[in-house]
Amino acid sequence: MSLSFGARLPYVTALITALGLGGCGDDPGLNELQAFVAEQQQRRPPPLDPVPQIKQIDNFIYDPTGLRNPFIMDELSIEAIAPETSGNGLAPDLLRRKEELEQYSLDSLRMVGTLNQDETMWALIVSPDGVLHRVSVGNYMGRNYGRVTSISEQGIQLTELVNEGVNEWVEQQTSIALKQ
Repeated sequence: MSLSFGARLPYVTALITALGLGGCGDDPGLNELQAFVAEQQQRRPPPLDPVPQIKQIDNFIYDPTGLRNPFIMDELSIEAIAPETSGNGLAPDLLRRKEELEQYSLDSLRMVGTLNQDETMWALIVSPDGVLHRVSVGNYMGRNYGRVTSISEQGIQLTELVNEGVNEWVEQQTSIALKQ
């Protein structure tokens, strides 16, 4: 008579369990292990190190009287970061917060269209990372402090301040044409 695997499974499991438990018999190594554990439990633990003394630090009271406020630009701070103007009086405004499109060179920006909204003409610009931006007259673009002077359906006109030496700034007209 032949039994199926499902019918033989309880017998096989019982046989494997009996053999496994039979291997846990009287092992001389087991007696040594139990003796070692009992010996370690009888020992006294070593004494703990004393808690270190915390050194007392004197309090410091900050008195800002007579000191400049670090969050307000004073004349010395403005002079330190403002570029000296050239003989023609041109220099970029370094205190102005940079706009998003000033981190890209003009040749990496693409004009893809225009938008009229509330009598304001907007140019639609795609940056190298694929993000669509809108700019109007007065916004800044490019790495040479380019200020948008006019927007038409054909393109954008900009005035850039180009550095031509130490504190020598020159205005330069440039444009971005509509890409079709």
